[in-house]
Amino acid sequence: MTSRIGRVERVTKESKVLVEIDLDGTGTTEITTGVPFFDHMLDALGKHGAFDLTVQAEGDIQLDAHHTVEDVAIVLGQAIRQALGDKKGIRRFGDAWIPMDEALAQAVVDVSGRPYTVHTGEPDVMQGFVVGGHYPTVLNRH
Repeated sequence: MTSRIGRVERVTKESKVLVEIDLDGTGTTEITTGVPFFDHMLDALGKHGAFDLTVQAEGDIQLDAHHTVEDVAIVLGQAIRQALGDKKGIRRFGDAWIPMDEALAQAVVDVSGRPYTVHTGEPDVMQGFVVGGHYPTVLNRH
């Protein structure tokens, strides 16, 4: 069986990011972005997705978490694309509804290669909300 592993590094003026992903892993994660809530969400993604995920990021978080979150998202997408390879033997798309406390989340993924995202559901009152004093919820769209 061909391994489905991706490893991508990206260095910009604002950040330095390394992502390694093994789609056939066990849910082992090692996440360090300097943004605690983002670390928590990436950890949950790897664990619940049952793939091994390493994310190491250094960014200008003393100014804002924006560049770090954005660049990690870019690199994560590139690593997943790399790990999928020619995509033989996998379904093109999938979806899930996930109940979490008082919320119901829906995720739909299409790996056809045409990039597009739709992010809905956060009420207007959340526009200025900050989780843990360091993660503005407006970053969720990234």
